[in-house]
Amino acid sequence: MSVKKGAVVGYARVSSSDQNLDRQLAELGDVDKLYIEKVSGRSIDERAELTKMLDFVREGDVIKTKSADRLARSTIDLLTLVRDLGARGVRVEFIDEPMLSTDSEMGEFILTVMAGIAQLERRMILRRQRDGIALAKAAGKYDREPSLTPEQVEDARRRVETGVSKAYLAREFGVSRSTLYAALAGRGVYGRDDTAGS
Repeated sequence: MSVKKGAVVGYARVSSSDQNLDRQLAELGDVDKLYIEKVSGRSIDERAELTKMLDFVREGDVIKTKSADRLARSTIDLLTLVRDLGARGVRVEFIDEPMLSTDSEMGEFILTVMAGIAQLERRMILRRQRDGIALAKAAGKYDREPSLTPEQVEDARRRVETGVSKAYLAREFGVSRSTLYAALAGRGVYGRDDTAGS
């Protein structure tokens, strides 16, 4: 099926196979291409149709979905997803929350506020990581500097959530895939093993 540039791409999701999608589909109306998902999926990796849609859309397209919680499960995920799509020239339209739609001044304002909230969350995460490293050093378990900074690890984690491959990120950061996997999992010098019980 050929889909024109500047296509309207619909995305509908329910959390389980026995829930009804009819209302979402009715509100989406006519779209050029439709992706339907029946899965809870906390991460994008667990949502195959969302991943396919992100791979499909291109500059000039519009993603249309009923509400923000259909597209993402957290503020950080939503912000990262919308910003990455925006950088690719793809707009997002939320039927229930038009104020979040990325083609309006209000949408840009709200996304800016969300960015501030996400930044605060990231700072809290980085502080916990620094505390973990300090504890590891005190316990003699921290014998080398990590190849990735805490900021790079968080950036990689967010981008993996939006569908960027780990192999691509490892090349971009100039580290091995095993180093990136350890950083994302919080193993070894990346501090989380030492804070898991706190």
